[in-house]
Amino acid sequence: MSDDFLAYIGWLLRIFAYLIVARAFSSWFPDARRHTIIQLLYQVTDPVMIPASRLIPRIGMIDISPMIVILVLFAISSALMGEASGS
Repeated sequence: MSDDFLAYIGWLLRIFAYLIVARAFSSWFPDARRHTIIQLLYQVTDPVMIPASRLIPRIGMIDISPMIVILVLFAISSALMGEASGS
């Protein structure tokens, strides 16, 4: 595949990871779910986060699935961007 295409996919994955970070921060504010932007954020990230939350068990009251998904997305993104740069 083209190096530019791989870099673009890596960039998109990184943006998606940042959206998941924003989703995790929004969970700290219970009234945030009423806002349109936060609802859109959940709609965009739910296709990844719902299955991840089912697969990855909670640790007590803490859901670590966002952290694991973010780490995986950053790893894939770095690998794609590293391939694109010729490393």
